[in-house]
Amino acid sequence: MEDLRAFLESKAFQIAIVILILINAATIGLETSPAVREVFGPWLEDIDKYILMIFCLEICLKMVAYRWRFFTNAWNIFDTLIIGIALVPATGPLHILRTLRVLRTIRLVKNIPKLKMIIESLITSIPSIGWIMVLLLMIFYIFAVIATDLYGAAFPGYFGDMGTSFFTLFQVMTLESWSSGIARPMMEQMPYAYIFFVPFILLATYTTLNVFIAVVVNTMNEVNRKAFQEEEEKLQQLLKQEHDELMYHVKSMSRKIDRMEIQLEDQKNDIDKNKSIGKDL
Repeated sequence: MEDLRAFLESKAFQIAIVILILINAATIGLETSPAVREVFGPWLEDIDKYILMIFCLEICLKMVAYRWRFFTNAWNIFDTLIIGIALVPATGPLHILRTLRVLRTIRLVKNIPKLKMIIESLITSIPSIGWIMVLLLMIFYIFAVIATDLYGAAFPGYFGDMGTSFFTLFQVMTLESWSSGIARPMMEQMPYAYIFFVPFILLATYTTLNVFIAVVVNTMNEVNRKAFQEEEEKLQQLLKQEHDELMYHVKSMSRKIDRMEIQLEDQKNDIDKNKSIGKDL
């Protein structure tokens, strides 16, 4: 089992899987072209089947190597679901599952450490991001109520009701044609409308976005620091293990030397004793 685990975790095997994922992603993309599918369709399908067989074999080998611990890793479960979707017959109502084959490309995240770190950072920061979303929703709600009351009658297409106001504010937050398409036409009738838009953009776009980025960056730093600490602990454990083995060999050699000294001393005593007996004779 140790040899199998070492093989599955080896750099060469991981690189091979990454290459297969890229090839599979390319073939799936080529199949969307009618001209390419007409000429190379059977070959692309065969390549897809063979790569899928390799992915299934990979999952099976991991289950054998790690046994129940295989299911304690969220990435392994994700891989199993992605491969499982590909095994479902994509016919009739399930034809959409054939399109979901492209999700295999996401497996690159697990096999590329930097991408994996970014995804783990985003997942770890979800609780903080959730509170930022609550804050953003409060800002949207407050400004949507104000906009509906102030501008709903004059501009029903932008702020006629709460739903329309929310959508308009979302467009303003993205800065997509907010000035030429919304603010300036309104300012032609209401010159002081900028007093509404400028604070909303400062709060919703710049402040909240910067807080969001700060949370993600801080989480990435924490994940990096945790990974560094784990690597450092592993290195310390390895050094300790090597130190213990070295000390064991040193002590073993010391005991052997002590025994040899005792033997030499005994031999010397025997020689001296024999010499003494010879003189007496």
